[in-house]
Amino acid sequence: MHREALYAALDAFLAALGQGASAQVNWASDALFSENNVMLATDDGVWGTVQGLGDYRLRFADVRTRQVGYFGTLIEAIEESALTVRLALNEAGEVAEAELLIVRQSDSGIKFENPRYWDKPILHREPESPVDRAEMVRLSNGYFDTLQRNDGTIHTRFHPDCQRVENGVQTTRNPEFAKIVPVSALGCEEQFRMGNYRYDDELRARRFPLVDEERGLVLAFGFIDHSGRIDEYQLTDGRTVKSPVRRPHSFYISELFKIDHGMIEQIEANFITVPYRMPSPWDAL
Repeated sequence: MHREALYAALDAFLAALGQGASAQVNWASDALFSENNVMLATDDGVWGTVQGLGDYRLRFADVRTRQVGYFGTLIEAIEESALTVRLALNEAGEVAEAELLIVRQSDSGIKFENPRYWDKPILHREPESPVDRAEMVRLSNGYFDTLQRNDGTIHTRFHPDCQRVENGVQTTRNPEFAKIVPVSALGCEEQFRMGNYRYDDELRARRFPLVDEERGLVLAFGFIDHSGRIDEYQLTDGRTVKSPVRRPHSFYISELFKIDHGMIEQIEANFITVPYRMPSPWDAL
């Protein structure tokens, strides 16, 4: 299936979503729909509360697996929320799978203040020196290996200018956000070299369902589990710091990696708090 056809299916889905009109979606007869990691009927959940979509629109597609992805925002009565969409189409072009992650900050125990959503040209351009599909997934998975029980060991390759945006907030090289979260003053690799995320016990149920080889993008899903047992830990520079998570806790994450020159150049992530060690309904399929 061509990229244009995948984008057309995505645009039709988003138009229906913006109107809360699930019946307008070209659903497969056995379609699966999840919102924030829970399987729902295809007309349930956000379909009854959405008031529109925001202006931020990032589309990408995997022509090999007939999947298409989207980062944007969704407007409901209380707030505008970061949104991730993954659609899988069947051979007839019908929506067979729809996976939505909606970051409703009013529901979250960990909030990122003053999110903003802006276009990043690096995510649209084709890579200058692409690597093959398997290597793209390996580098993305290596990011999760680096984050899991982070002790300063790097299991992937970062571009020197790598930036990360999470829930609409840049969390690398951001002096303003560093006033709240000091590690945000550092770049991607610097943060991990220091072992800042030791409290991330497990990067579980990792999935890499969509690889946009033409654009150098990998969409991943999974969970970050925190046992909450770590109180203090030592960074690689010798400083002792306190863990910000002191109870059993999990994030459900969607993460987009830009790969070029065999390195991670940009990361776009949305995540929400879910019950500790919540399973994914997609893993059972």
